[in-house]
Amino acid sequence: MNRVKRLGSELLQRYPNKFGTEFEPNKKAVNEVAIVTSKVLRNELAGYITSYLHKQAAQDESAMSSEDVEKQEEAIEQ
Repeated sequence: MNRVKRLGSELLQRYPNKFGTEFEPNKKAVNEVAIVTSKVLRNELAGYITSYLHKQAAQDESAMSSEDVEKQEEAIEQ
C-alpha cells in the first residue's frame, strides 16, 4: 500500500468526523490534524480522502436505493 493510502486511511480512522466530501475543507483538516511539510503530499492526502468518502457515499446511496426497490416489490406482492 502506498504512503498516501496508508496515511489517508490512518487519518480517517483517527479523525472520522473531521473530513467530508469536499476537497478544500479536507485540505484544511489535514493541516489541522497532521504535520505535513509538503503541499503536494497534503493535497494528495486530501484528494485521496475526498475520493474515498465520495465512493463510500455512492455505495451507501446504492445500498439505500436497492433496499427501497426491495420494499416496493414486497408491497406490490401483498
